[in-house]
Amino acid sequence: MSNNNNNKPTVASSTVTRDLRDLDRSTNNLYESIVIMSKRANQISNNIKEELHQKLSEFASANDNLEEVFENREQIEISKHYERLPKPTLVAVQEFLEDKVYFRNPNKETKE
Repeated sequence: MSNNNNNKPTVASSTVTRDLRDLDRSTNNLYESIVIMSKRANQISNNIKEELHQKLSEFASANDNLEEVFENREQIEISKHYERLPKPTLVAVQEFLEDKVYFRNPNKETKE
């Protein structure tokens, strides 16, 4: 995949058909893989939400005035930027397939 300015791999912006055999290659269990990708997608989503709230909190004010109209444009641009980001689930699947997600299953670990 090609890289963009942030050195991050390009993630598909829409639904992609996946081969199920690719998804369970590292776990030997499709359902375990889905749980791992789901948890990673939640992490990504939470990070994006936190980042967005931090950026938008700079615009919070107690009173309405004319300056708020101009600040609102900046808020809209920030919101549009986050709307254009790839969906967290697509990022999580891509990371999982590229072996960029650390996971472990304590139930599978051997006890010595």
